Amino acid sequence: MTQSIEDLGSLGDARVGSHVDGGIAQPPGGQARRRRKPSAKRRLIEWGVILLVAVSLAFVVRTSILETFYIPSGSMEPTLMIGDRILVDKLSFQLGGKVATGDIVVFKRPPWANVGPPNIKYLVKRVIGLPGQTISSHGGQVYIDGRLLKEPFLPKGTITQGIKTQTIPKNHYFVMGDNRPDSEDSRFFGPIPGSLIVGKVVARIWPLSRFKIF
Repeated sequence: MTQSIEDLGSLGDARVGSHVDGGIAQPPGGQARRRRKPSAKRRLIEWGVILLVAVSLAFVVRTSILETFYIPSGSMEPTLMIGDRILVDKLSFQLGGKVATGDIVVFKRPPWANVGPPNIKYLVKRVIGLPGQTISSHGGQVYIDGRLLKEPFLPKGTITQGIKTQTIPKNHYFVMGDNRPDSEDSRFFGPIPGSLIVGKVVARIWPLSRFKIF
């Protein structure tokens, strides 16, 4: 049972037969006992336990909460440049957070997608269309349910082509890179199932000169 500081103090003062000599509590009729220094073996064990706990916590954070990724291609330029490192929140969507238009997400490479080098396991794109929406492109711009989609995150004058008119299936998302002329995305491999999404990009953490929270 947890006790308050006041409780611990009163218990110490009420110890039968103890007295205070020079500020050091002593047992009756004896000298103050010297504290034994922990042995080297015990210190080693303690540090081992601390290290194990730290590694375990880091593993939990990396696998369940946050993870960093390296950007190997220019498909998301100028938002994400080659060599940038991003921080991805892996927990919010798992706890029921909704994927929104404009979110930058990291997802597992669709097994049917023939894009990029075969060793690339993850892709990063921006969510453009949500489940149940009808998406298309006309005159170099994106339309959702027949309405022009505002995309303030794109460089001025960006032209988007190649979106065939389609209704996005349930639990699927239409994703594209910000570098529209040089991005292999849902225009090529179709909408992705939500089960492939690893998490949402919450910050660009490297280089420090380009640090940004999204």
